[in-house]
Amino acid sequence: MVNIDALDRFVDPYLGVTWQSLGALKRVEQRGDVVEVTAVLGYPAEGLTVELQQRLSDAVGARVSLSLKFEPPALSASPNLPGVKNIIAIASGKGGVGKSTTAVNLALALAREGAKVGILDADIYGPSLGIMLGVPVGQRPEVQDEKFFAPIKAHGLQTMSMSFLVSKETPMVWRGPMASSALTQMLTQTMWERLDYLLVDMPPGTGDIQLTLTQRAAVAGAVIVTTPQDIALQDAAKGIEMFRKVTVPVLGIVENMGIHVCPKCGHESHIFGSGGGERIARDYQTVLLATLPLAMEIREQADSGRPTVAIDPDGTLARTYRDGARHLSARLWQIARGAASVPRISMTDD
Repeated sequence: MVNIDALDRFVDPYLGVTWQSLGALKRVEQRGDVVEVTAVLGYPAEGLTVELQQRLSDAVGARVSLSLKFEPPALSASPNLPGVKNIIAIASGKGGVGKSTTAVNLALALAREGAKVGILDADIYGPSLGIMLGVPVGQRPEVQDEKFFAPIKAHGLQTMSMSFLVSKETPMVWRGPMASSALTQMLTQTMWERLDYLLVDMPPGTGDIQLTLTQRAAVAGAVIVTTPQDIALQDAAKGIEMFRKVTVPVLGIVENMGIHVCPKCGHESHIFGSGGGERIARDYQTVLLATLPLAMEIREQADSGRPTVAIDPDGTLARTYRDGARHLSARLWQIARGAASVPRISMTDD
């Protein structure tokens, strides 16, 4: 027996509340033995369509044909950045935790899920975006109207980095105000084209660049990248507190290098400790968005300019990035709706 009323009780996998309460259900119509459902989510989820369709079918007891649409919020819309709907800072308290690799793969994951995405390399002193995205050395952004940069396209992303403007041997021997000015120019003088999300790969720490970004733009949210080791968690906590002081919501934690699996024997080792990401998420009332392993291929792929999500979008590692990208953008939608923080409901079979 078909139970269409069950759709009213269908719970979003990331926000833990019903699609009905979120206003996501737009059309439900039964045609013969098929229930046609149109849903509009505030986060991109193309990679989840088949699974959601099956879960809806199980709920109503009939085959469901799901049309899933995406309408992002616009928490960062401003006259200074007319082409950007949401700015998300990808940050860490310390260097060496894989923040830039994570930022690139999250940007690619959001794009793979159906969003229009850009990424800005805000690490003025040590830009790495060009290498990670395979932008040829010496390629420069086009200048328009003698004032604006056209972003360089790479793997479907709109990108801007200091590495596009200077040679790779040129050190940025600048004081803080000069670096802040450079960030402001790259942010506001790049002609971003209708972006749903602009991810900003922040330098490590809590200094001038972080303050400049939050003062010059309406940052919609921040993601903190850490490893499980105590010293990284301590610095991650400082990053969380910094964003809270400037009233930027922390969307969640990405734990990098959480586990190492021996490629020969399959033995699992927690080289940097275990459970740290989950612990700091709990302590600071946020969520653990994703846990990534210590995997050589992630590093090799980034170094070669062919990031994990770009070259193997349906692989195990890429699926983790894509799940984390859906989760963080769902949290952003939740903030836009003014909803209270709720725990995540995992999509697992009993």
